Amino acid sequence: MITTAADVGDFAERHGLTVAVAESLTGGNLAAALAAAPDSAQWFRGGVVAYSVTVKQSVLGVPDVPVVSETAALAMAEGVRALTDADIAAATTGVGGPGDQDGEPAGSVWCAVATRDTSWAVHRNFDGEPEQVLEQSVQCALEMLRESEKRFTG
Repeated sequence: MITTAADVGDFAERHGLTVAVAESLTGGNLAAALAAAPDSAQWFRGGVVAYSVTVKQSVLGVPDVPVVSETAALAMAEGVRALTDADIAAATTGVGGPGDQDGEPAGSVWCAVATRDTSWAVHRNFDGEPEQVLEQSVQCALEMLRESEKRFTG
């Protein structure tokens, strides 16, 4: 995870980009991973931990949809990107477990990335205890941020 966060920082610095995050399920762990990367003060804008539906809707602009959904994840990424004026933002929302939530099974996670021009999301079904689902979700978002470099370099 530390290596992936450092890779995100390297790519952000090479391209003069800023990064932000919106987190639900990961509860600030994604922001912590990015903040621990070298020179993060140069490129990391910060993040919003929006655990409640009310905060997701009022702060990040999530519409009245299930919060464990592609629509919610995309709205979270786009909302925090706009809120922080970052060039690129990632978001995580899902069910850590141990039980189901809103009809979604434990381990059901959406990760999303938004840039100034486009946004995309992926759905994953992670196995394990809640801590393992959280860790895999952070890794998913970091990998999406790292892979997004291709969108900036063609």
